[in-house]
Amino acid sequence: MADEQELMPPGASQGPVQAVSAMGFPSPARDYFDGGLDLNRLLVRDRVSTFIMRVSGHAMQSAGIHDGDEVIVDRSLPVRHASVVIVNLNGQMLVRRWHIDGPKVGLLSDESPLPVWLDEGDEVGVFGVITRCLHHVR
Repeated sequence: MADEQELMPPGASQGPVQAVSAMGFPSPARDYFDGGLDLNRLLVRDRVSTFIMRVSGHAMQSAGIHDGDEVIVDRSLPVRHASVVIVNLNGQMLVRRWHIDGPKVGLLSDESPLPVWLDEGDEVGVFGVITRCLHHVR
């Protein structure tokens, strides 16, 4: 039988094991872990003025907003031409694209190529600007 010294690799310790070192390749994602998934940080600009609303109807499908989707609405953002907004028009809450043409303001849906122009007799209140759509994948 071979001598015990011959079976040991060069530089190996003959005493008890003092420490265990990890073997294998460390995860490359370990450096990028910063807690958990925080949807507020990813989707919300201003927590105080942001709301989630559920949409019903098919008026904005071309914009990617479908019946039953939730939209993230920020009330602190200014309304600009082509903003998709939640608007209260004569007591009815609508999702529409804000359309400005000179002095005229209109609401545009994906169902119609022409906007519904607002006039002085309309009661109009913009609730907020839609910033994201949470679409259900079925």
